[in-house]
Amino acid sequence: MTSRPEHLPERLALISDVQAAEYISTGLLEGREDVPSIALNKVAEALPGDDARLRLHRVRDLIDDAVTKFRDERPTAADAWLAPRLHETLRLTRREAAEKRLWTYMALGVAPDYVVWRHLSDPKADGSRGRVARDRFVGPHYKQTFARLWWAAELFRDGSDYQPVVVACGNQDMLNSALRLDIVDHRPTALALVGLMESGIVRTGREVNALTPAVNTAAATLMYDVIAPDVERDGEPLRDWIAGAASALPSPRNNLPEGPEEERVPEEAVRRLVAHFEELFADAPVRGRASDEGEGLCASAEGIGSDRRTR
Repeated sequence: MTSRPEHLPERLALISDVQAAEYISTGLLEGREDVPSIALNKVAEALPGDDARLRLHRVRDLIDDAVTKFRDERPTAADAWLAPRLHETLRLTRREAAEKRLWTYMALGVAPDYVVWRHLSDPKADGSRGRVARDRFVGPHYKQTFARLWWAAELFRDGSDYQPVVVACGNQDMLNSALRLDIVDHRPTALALVGLMESGIVRTGREVNALTPAVNTAAATLMYDVIAPDVERDGEPLRDWIAGAASALPSPRNNLPEGPEEERVPEEAVRRLVAHFEELFADAPVRGRASDEGEGLCASAEGIGSDRRTR
């Protein structure tokens, strides 16, 4: 299996897709080869300054602990644990998180072994090797290994509370489909989706895959931010949270961390959308609803929603 990089610099860096292409070999995608980390770091763009958020080893230690904790479980189980802690450790703004080159460097320069461990598929029936999809290293924010976790934590947290993130990331179909939708930028919408899962109304992957396109389609005629307004966002708590990175302890491993002390989403707005989404879900076609009730496996979420979001 792909190993931990032999060379880890002190700070995170940036690497473009064009530069990364040289290091994404068939052997790496099949988990047979390591990334030549010394060569990679010679072409990577080192991030300047002494910002505590850019210390590489805090992130690497967190990833090591995720692998240790979930080594004997299905790798998908790591998502709900790692997403809030990665978000709290990095303390990025959305503008900073939109820098695709940072996530590419994390996948190749910091933790290619994690990408392979988390996303390597099973061997095929014909005996051919399993592979990691290339977009787990260099894909869009809803596919790339670390970007998808950071954005899930950013979009599903309720102010400083990461518990909704744990719920959302605990269902792979919610994580895979909702991140493609522009509507989850609206916090009451994101938390209403989580609310349907917490109440047990939506449980299986197939049900999630029926709910999310129904909610997204209805948004074309019903503006959720009008019927369920969010509070006006104040940037000061986020700035204070970022400024506190230098003195922050490592993200807690046994308890959930705390995000920026932003105002929580209005409960009434979430309740209003939960009721509306429940009605939409009642009429949504769920594949195998009668015969497959309670089945946890589901159809792929490929193609659901839109990717219009630009960050």
